[in-house]
Amino acid sequence: MVRILAIETSCDETAAAVVRDRAIESNVIASQVRAHQPFGGVVPEVASRAHLENINAVITTAISEAGCNWSAIDAIAVTCAPGLVGSLLIGVTAAKTLALVHQKPLLGIHHLEGHLYASYLADPTLEPPFLCLLVSGGHTSLIGVYGCGEYQLLGQTRDDAAGEAYDKVARLMGLGYPGGPVLDRWAQQGNPEAFDLPEGNIRLPEGKVHPYDSSFSGLKTAVARLVEELRQTHTELPVADLAASFQKAVAQALTKRAIAAAVDHGFKTLAIGGGVAANSGLRQHLTAAAEPLGLRLIFPPLRLCTDNAAMIGCAAVDHFQRGDRSPLDLTARSRLSLLEISALYGPTPLAVS
Repeated sequence: MVRILAIETSCDETAAAVVRDRAIESNVIASQVRAHQPFGGVVPEVASRAHLENINAVITTAISEAGCNWSAIDAIAVTCAPGLVGSLLIGVTAAKTLALVHQKPLLGIHHLEGHLYASYLADPTLEPPFLCLLVSGGHTSLIGVYGCGEYQLLGQTRDDAAGEAYDKVARLMGLGYPGGPVLDRWAQQGNPEAFDLPEGNIRLPEGKVHPYDSSFSGLKTAVARLVEELRQTHTELPVADLAASFQKAVAQALTKRAIAAAVDHGFKTLAIGGGVAANSGLRQHLTAAAEPLGLRLIFPPLRLCTDNAAMIGCAAVDHFQRGDRSPLDLTARSRLSLLEISALYGPTPLAVS
């Protein structure tokens, strides 16, 4: 039984958790949503400052709620890529300090791998191979999962991520930040057939459409033009219908590509990860499409869809058991492909097991 203290500071959530194998013993999150709302999005400098203010208390609370002491912790894990580099540095510095002071192994974890591992926390019996649809504010990918660190990128967005499109469309409609939850609420009150919005296909050189890659910038532009037209002819925007039509376009595009990838590659299980995995429209469309095919769906609980440290700890457990260790010169990386995570591990100067 491996117990990991994990830290996550890749964007605007200061989080720490204690995870024992695939069980969560504590999962503490200090949200920064209110700090960024006046700006309509995450301000990197504000995020870094808040992480610095919150990190010690969050770690202390995580240890306390887990009811353990430092001697019971086997290793320290931390998100080190990708993300806002200033935010990442706060977490990485804290983790390296704790590893050195308490003589614990250090494990740098890729943020997207953490989102993959949220599904293991949702269903501890889950085993590869399976397909993961990872949809968040910064990423939209279809990933074949074959084992710890063994991934195949099957599809991705060519421009805006799905969550980013939600935030931008909410801003266009004057609904505030974060856009995903508020648009989802409005969409449940509207008519998804009210407006015909484009899917956003990726054309290949031979004229075919890429079966798994997605694009959301065209959809965002279409909504912007529609909103401009409606403001000229309506005293009030039909917010609910706009939200429902936009959500339908996003959910259909993601569902179509995820189901195609699962069928074409013979996956029997489709796991959903990332903040947009909490979206009710996406969950409904995927469920309706997967059921006739006998495709098993795994949706993490809402608290594990958004950024959290428990998913980072769960990924770290597997890496620890494989013998992976990160050196104490581990640094933050704003960009790193999921296929390059082996670069995070190597010899460590600490003589610890």
